[in-house]
Amino acid sequence: MSDGTALARVAVDLPLSHLDRFFDYTVPDDMAANAVVGARVRVRFAGRACNGFIAERPTSTEVTGRLLPLTKVVSPEPVLLPDQVRLIRAVADHYAGTFADVARLAVAPRHAATEASAAAVWPAPMVAMPPGGLRGVPAGESWLRGVESGRPLRGFWAVTPGWRGDDDWRRGVVQAVQAALLGGKGAIVVVPDAAAMQAGFSALSAALGDGCVARLHAQMGPARRYHDYLALSRGQSRVVIGTRPAVFAPVRDLGLIVLVDDGSDAYAEPRAPYPHTRTVAALRASGTPGQADGCALLLAGPARSCEAQRWIERGWLGVIEDQPKRRRGGSPAMRSVPEAASAAHLPVEAAQTIRAGLVAGPVLVQVPRAGYLVALACQKCRTPVRCPVCNGPVAAEKGADGGRRLVCRWCGRTSVGWRCATCGGTTLRAPVVGSGRTAEELGRAFPGFRVIDSSGDHIVETVGDQPALVVATPGAEPLPAAGYSAAVLLDADLMLSRADMRAGEEAVRRWLNAVSLVRPGQRGGTVCIVGDSHAPAVQAVLRVDAAGFAARELAERAAAGLPPATLFVEASGEGAALADFVGALDLPVPGDWFGPVELVLTDGQLRGRMLWRCDLADGPALVAAIKAAMAKRSAAKAAGVVRVQVDPDQMG
Repeated sequence: MSDGTALARVAVDLPLSHLDRFFDYTVPDDMAANAVVGARVRVRFAGRACNGFIAERPTSTEVTGRLLPLTKVVSPEPVLLPDQVRLIRAVADHYAGTFADVARLAVAPRHAATEASAAAVWPAPMVAMPPGGLRGVPAGESWLRGVESGRPLRGFWAVTPGWRGDDDWRRGVVQAVQAALLGGKGAIVVVPDAAAMQAGFSALSAALGDGCVARLHAQMGPARRYHDYLALSRGQSRVVIGTRPAVFAPVRDLGLIVLVDDGSDAYAEPRAPYPHTRTVAALRASGTPGQADGCALLLAGPARSCEAQRWIERGWLGVIEDQPKRRRGGSPAMRSVPEAASAAHLPVEAAQTIRAGLVAGPVLVQVPRAGYLVALACQKCRTPVRCPVCNGPVAAEKGADGGRRLVCRWCGRTSVGWRCATCGGTTLRAPVVGSGRTAEELGRAFPGFRVIDSSGDHIVETVGDQPALVVATPGAEPLPAAGYSAAVLLDADLMLSRADMRAGEEAVRRWLNAVSLVRPGQRGGTVCIVGDSHAPAVQAVLRVDAAGFAARELAERAAAGLPPATLFVEASGEGAALADFVGALDLPVPGDWFGPVELVLTDGQLRGRMLWRCDLADGPALVAAIKAAMAKRSAAKAAGVVRVQVDPDQMG
């Protein structure tokens, strides 16, 4: 149809696979001025009112017959830019999801009062590039010049682990953003958590000027979040820093995406279609139809994920790093000791490291888990303590009165009068202790020193330069004012024994992030790892060789046919629903399939699980077949829910 009627192509908020496309509507004359691309609208669909966004304003339609008109333009504010539309479509197709599900992750919820209020003044950023950072690394200076000239360069900056004040990842990120701004482009900086966002925001604001950097974070208030989102979509702000949602930010004329610590599990989206921020950043940087050139991409961090290593080996990602000798010189002195053979939790060598470190400043003690006595077993027969109701693991918590109570970690029920069902014993042992118990033990072992527990719901943001014992779980380490004088990484073997394909990779990442907070060896900084020194992950940290470990890990996964060398798709759900889903597949599909197998979840319910595996080149065909099966079930209104996840982050 092309009769001069005004048209709008609408992305209707319909999270159903068989309706995952745009729909054409006519635009009434009284709405024509406000019905702009990116505006929020209301439409009639299947007899009910639905929300949506105008994705296009076409001049013709292939639909035959009468089109319905737009019901209402909810807001004429263009909050969904064409670049975002293309990205959302690419992400939905990559992860077998729908446009509507990805759009919910990408677009900040509307706050009408903020939208109607007078726009704030966003000053132009300053671009005086500081020394150090990327400029002090071989290939870093030339990379920055390339970004400034508008080239879509892609690099991995291997940040040397070791405390250097503000000359860490933050300074390099500031320089990269300034290079993009000098080239007349905008920039997105994505970090894993709120603490990193605040640190990066402070550094960017100090360098670019107060009031010119936007923030996007899921925990921001709705008014503030929408305020900063509008500043980006309107072109008032050209720089944004945030967590997962920031990778979709409506930055106009985007020239750079920076992703800090790309291996963090915080980048795995827990909502459908479960996109990983690293992959979304790569899709956006690679360019989508209509934006063939893409933009520059920088991954930064002391550790290296297997995904980043695969991109490096393919030549898609360049490496920016110090020479090995300089990297080791800028890191703390490293040593490892085996776990204590006795019941003592702290080996003698680790205690000596702490004692020497306390002379010069605060000492970090990293433990894998929060809590008090995280796991319990019978002292006599070693049988693990389980909940009599749900069979979940039982831990000991310290009560307000100083006593201990046994609590199920699954259902939260308290156990009283415990007795071992195997041998009848009543005495408990704790094979795994948490940060609370560790802090208690260290307080007794080193009297006179302040002990700080940063874990769980109680995370301490900063610590001064005075001697103190800081017990923290991975990711909860307080930022030191002048660097930690020493660090002890406890229970390395426990971190490596997790039933997870990424256990070693995640352990190296967490350890190197802790090492980054310790002063270099030239200033007396020391790190002691308590665990098997022959473990490849421990060796990687001792040698400050994250690259070598990532290459080895990737080679082993390729030999075993595991991600990221291959593509995996997981489907899970109730047995009947999963069987129906498999029956809806148009066979044959590329690759191999495994299952179904039955799993008992923590809530006691039974679920089935299927896995498909194929070569990366066949990935799009497999995902398309999976999505087609989902569309068939959606159209037929099949009973039961099947959860589909492409390249699940957890493969335990």
